[in-house]
Amino acid sequence: MQGLFDRDNIAPGSVPLARRMRPEKLEDYAGQEHILGEGKILRRAIDADRISSLILYGPPGCGKNALAGIIANRTSAVFTEINAVLSGVDDIRKVTAEAKERRSLSGKKTIVFIDEIHRFNKAQQDALLPDVENGVIILVGATTQNPYFYINAALISRSIVVQLEPLGNTDIKAVVKRAVADKEKGLGYLRIDLKEDALEHLVNSADGDARSALNALELGVLTSKPDSEGIILFDLAVAEESIRRKKIVYDKDGDEHYNTISAFIKSMRGSDPDAAIYYLAKMLYAGEDPRFIARRIVICAAEDVGNADPQALILANAALSVSEFVGMPEARIPLAQAVVYICCAPKSNSSYAAIDAAMAEMEKKKTLEIPRHLRSTGYSGAKQLGHGEGYKYAHDHEGHFVKQQYIPQARAYYKPTTQGYEAKMKAYLETVNKPVDNTPNT
Repeated sequence: MQGLFDRDNIAPGSVPLARRMRPEKLEDYAGQEHILGEGKILRRAIDADRISSLILYGPPGCGKNALAGIIANRTSAVFTEINAVLSGVDDIRKVTAEAKERRSLSGKKTIVFIDEIHRFNKAQQDALLPDVENGVIILVGATTQNPYFYINAALISRSIVVQLEPLGNTDIKAVVKRAVADKEKGLGYLRIDLKEDALEHLVNSADGDARSALNALELGVLTSKPDSEGIILFDLAVAEESIRRKKIVYDKDGDEHYNTISAFIKSMRGSDPDAAIYYLAKMLYAGEDPRFIARRIVICAAEDVGNADPQALILANAALSVSEFVGMPEARIPLAQAVVYICCAPKSNSSYAAIDAAMAEMEKKKTLEIPRHLRSTGYSGAKQLGHGEGYKYAHDHEGHFVKQQYIPQARAYYKPTTQGYEAKMKAYLETVNKPVDNTPNT
C-alpha cells in the first residue's frame, strides 16, 4: 500500500495532481514565510536535521502534509506514519517499541507522523506521551483543528505548535503554473492554454487552499477535449465549471466559526459597517444559522449600544424574530439592516458594566437587607411587620419623583455616558437624584 510520502509510482493519472505536486524540498515549498523564511528557526531545524516534536496546525491545503513530506526527505531518522482514523493504542505501542529498539541498537531516531492527530482520543494521545517525553520518538502531528482544544495539554507542552496560514494568491498562482509546466509530475505532458482570467478565478475561488485549486485545474483539463492542434483550452468558462461554488474555510464548531463571530462583533462595536457586513456575508455564505447570527446581534445591541440608542435593541430583536420565520436567503436583509444600524449608533456599555459590577458584589459581599418601606405589603400581617410603612409614592409628588432610600448603603453601578440618548438619562439623574438621600425614612 502506498504511504502518504512514498515517491514511487506517482506517474500522471495514478494519483491526484495535488498529491503528485507536493514539493520534495523547501526551495519548492509555497508560502509560510513566517516560519520557513531564511533564518527562521523551523527552517534551520529542518536544514540541520534537528527537528523536535511538532504540531502543524492550519486550514486545508496550506501545506501541512507537504511540509511533513519535506521533513521526511531531509531527515536521516526513520520516518513512519500512523493513520489517526484507523490506528489504535496497540498500533502506537508497536511503533514506539520498534523505535525504542532501533535507538538501542543503532542510535537512530524515529519520526512518527500522524495526520489529523486531533482524531486521536485521550487514551491514544496518552499512549504517545511517555515516548515523546523520553525522546524515543519525535512526533510530527498535522491538524486542521485548534490543537489547544483537541490535543491534551501534556502532549502540547512537549511539542512546538506551528500555525500555518492560508496561502496567498501569489503562492497559489505559482503552484498552479508549476503544475501546468511540470512534465514529470504535473500536466506538462499535455498542451494547455491556461488563460489569465481562468487562472485568477481558480486562485480566488481556492481561498488559500492549494489543493482545491489543483483539483479544479485537473478536473477542467482532463474533461476538456483538445482542439485540432492538440491544445486544451482552459478559459474562464472551464474554470467556472470546475469550481461552481467557492469553498471557504469555515467549520461551525472550529476556529473560523469563533474567529469570524469575534471579528463580526468587534466590527459592530467599533462602528465599521463595511467590516461587519463582510463578516456577516462570510458567515451566511458558509451556511451559518442566521438565528445564531441574530442572537449575537441582539447581545451586541444591548451590550455595546445600550441606552445610547435604545432603538438598536428593538431593531435587533426584530431581526431575530424575522430570521426565525423567514429564513434564508431573505433573512440576510433584516440582519444586514440591524448590523448597519448598530454600527452607526452611538455606543455605551454602561448598563452592561453596571450589571456585571452588581453581580460581582452578589458573589463576594454580604447581601444587603431590603429597607422595610420597600418590602411587599400584599399579604396578611405585612403591616404588622412594618412593611411599606413610610413609603413615598413617586407619582404623588411634583415631577413624579421623590427622594427616599432605595438601598441601605449607597452604590454606584450605573455610570451613564454622554453618548446619544444616554446623555438625556444622565442629565435626568443629575437633576432629580444626585445626591441621593440614603437616610432611613421616618
